[in-house]
Amino acid sequence: MRAPRLVSVIERRLLVNYRTDPETTARLLPAPLRPQVVNGWAVAGICLIRLAGVRPPGLPAPIGLRSENGAHRIAVEWDTPGGVAHGVYIPRRDTGSRLNAWAGGRVFPGHHRLSRFDVQENPDALRIAFRDADVCVRTTAALTGSHLFDNLDQASEFFRRGAAGFSSTPDPTRLDGMELRTPDWRVTAVELTSVRSTFFDNPVRFPPGSALPDCGLLMRDVTASWHPLPPMTVRPVALSR
Repeated sequence: MRAPRLVSVIERRLLVNYRTDPETTARLLPAPLRPQVVNGWAVAGICLIRLAGVRPPGLPAPIGLRSENGAHRIAVEWDTPGGVAHGVYIPRRDTGSRLNAWAGGRVFPGHHRLSRFDVQENPDALRIAFRDADVCVRTTAALTGSHLFDNLDQASEFFRRGAAGFSSTPDPTRLDGMELRTPDWRVTAVELTSVRSTFFDNPVRFPPGSALPDCGLLMRDVTASWHPLPPMTVRPVALSR
């Protein structure tokens, strides 16, 4: 698959971050990936993103695609000839766009399941729900209560450097790669008021106490481009996802 580079506007990107047990998390990762560990915890979560104007470079923005999307992800690292690389492993992607569901894995990297997204938003609060998650947050002045990060700047830098995402595919030995690039990286903190996820709430995958909601970050109205990465060859995990 020779995938095109894409440009877009991130109208809204909500990162719902979990702290998870490193050993439990490692069992979910195909080698050579391993969890990034921060303050004794692995870092995982849900990325809920609304994109607008998604199109190949050079085409006018009004013809671009607009969609709601969700991705369950785990912050990972792996060894390369140039040193340790950082990114995210994405075992599950969902989209509200039929075109995305068809094109993912065919036209651009990342297989997507078609889901119905329910979004309720006002200046002080945001709720996003789809088949596998239901998240409510409210605006706040500062990042507080996190066991992973001491402040907003620390959290922002952690996720900024993890811009390479590798998604599961029907071939368990191959991951599709895509890198987010933006000249306008900026996030604000939000308070998690309620979080439900069939991925993180599954006691077979994460025994009680091994996956806990930690903090939330919000990004709005940021230009971005999406760059395909070479597929990654991996050794499949033994534990069912």
